[in-house]
Amino acid sequence: MSSAHDTGAGTLTASRIVTPDGVLADGWIRLSGSTIAEIGTGPAPADATDLGDGWLVPGFVDVHCHGGGGGAFTGRDLEQTQAALAAHRSHGTTTMLASLVTAPVPDLADQVSALRDLVVDGLIDGIHLEGPFLSEARCGAHDPALLRAPDQSSVRTLLDAGRGSIRMVTLAPELDGAVDAVRTLTEHGAIAALGHTDAVREQVLPAVDAGATVATHLFNGMRPLHHREPGPVGTLLDDDRVTVELICDLVHLHPAVVAFAARHAGTGRTVLITDAISATGAGDGTYELGKLPVTVVDGEPRLADGSLAGSTLTMDVAFRNLVTGAGLPVTDAVHAASTRPAELLGAADRVGSLRPGLAADLVLLDDDLRLRRVMKSGAWVA
Repeated sequence: MSSAHDTGAGTLTASRIVTPDGVLADGWIRLSGSTIAEIGTGPAPADATDLGDGWLVPGFVDVHCHGGGGGAFTGRDLEQTQAALAAHRSHGTTTMLASLVTAPVPDLADQVSALRDLVVDGLIDGIHLEGPFLSEARCGAHDPALLRAPDQSSVRTLLDAGRGSIRMVTLAPELDGAVDAVRTLTEHGAIAALGHTDAVREQVLPAVDAGATVATHLFNGMRPLHHREPGPVGTLLDDDRVTVELICDLVHLHPAVVAFAARHAGTGRTVLITDAISATGAGDGTYELGKLPVTVVDGEPRLADGSLAGSTLTMDVAFRNLVTGAGLPVTDAVHAASTRPAELLGAADRVGSLRPGLAADLVLLDDDLRLRRVMKSGAWVA
């Protein structure tokens, strides 16, 4: 491991560098401070640092993560937030949203207010609210007693608390006021995502027409796909306006389902997420998600009734699983783990790809796609 003070200043060479134009064999990348200055092939400067065999890819961008390293993103405890950030950064995530679970609206507003400063400081790229506007029938690990319809007062209370830091809100489109809530969210620059829903197709489409553009962890927390009623899965997967999140731990989704969804949506609409909770990187045991107790056994977090409650996934594992488990190309995995989520956040001019002018956020993987090193803003952090 390298210290956070090691810099990547100068030129780095690697056997394979994945750029928007393809895979460069025996390429080089020149850094200038915290940014990428130049990328090329052919002879590199004599003083270049050789990273050896493997894959050099852009830092991962996770738009759905609740915590890690024993810490949860609630905003109440800065040490917990820092522990979660450090845990995921050590696995290659250099840009992320902090996801909050269902709670009473006043409590969520307080959490959003507390996290807002971290967004301003650049530690996190925004806040994602997963709840409380979810379906009780598909609530998953959200307390059903706290779920509610997205009335305008509640939506605006949360947006006001965020002052622009709320980047995405997940809601169930069949709830009263959902379509109006989608319009309000998009008018305020937040992504409206559809998830934890028991909706039929006729309830999903109006929300997409109103501006919803993301499917929150497709398949999970949704009415299942049926050949006579496509529901949210079929409707969202087949709509070119919608980007689909996939939890690629190969527990939430079978590898064949991951491959089916990712190939149908294509690189322009597929995003890998972790949906990770505080237990990530902290070992088996008992944890809390919101106020609900979660037991982690062999890395799988579950409620007392056996339902999955988030994951202990990291983005490097999700990346590897998409390639080795679901059989997609490495270039597709780069799109799903970095490029497309950066585009979704409107941050593609800063992160998500290896090209000149963007942040020097790099992940070095070995030939088996296992993580070797992580660079954030020109400094090695793992």
